[in-house]
Amino acid sequence: MIVVEDVDLIAEGRGMFPGQHPLLFQLLNEMDGLGEDADVAFLLTTNRADVLEPALAARPGRVDQAVEIPLPDADGRRRLIELYRGQLELEEIDLDPVVARTEGVTASFIKELLRRAALLAADTVDPNGDEPLTVRSSDLDEAVNELLAEKNRLTRILLGNPADSPT
Repeated sequence: MIVVEDVDLIAEGRGMFPGQHPLLFQLLNEMDGLGEDADVAFLLTTNRADVLEPALAARPGRVDQAVEIPLPDADGRRRLIELYRGQLELEEIDLDPVVARTEGVTASFIKELLRRAALLAADTVDPNGDEPLTVRSSDLDEAVNELLAEKNRLTRILLGNPADSPT
């Protein structure tokens, strides 16, 4: 299996930027040049399918299956919080407001949210004490406010928030 992550970085439509596209052509050659007996699968990932070169799918057999992974729903965002918290202690927090405020965000946004909440919590921990790092509701609220603030629009775009993506 050959994985090309963020294939849009090397396989944008040729009409968008006329000229040489050596990586795109190399990818197309490799996809087409394998013998029929070769047991190789190409897995191409992107969050910008709209800009991909049409030649990627122009020949039969180049693209056998396309799968869209939707943004996490409320239950998915709740489960992502549990996943990404890892060993991080969470004070008894009502996650419903956080889940509601993060409608339409990606998994990477949730991961960054917990990282920022942990940093905020770390600022209040006594460095000489042996209490565990615990994220409080106020830390999580402040982290959500920070990420959703207008000044962090670019961060949200980079984290894949479609509501902030350029048109």
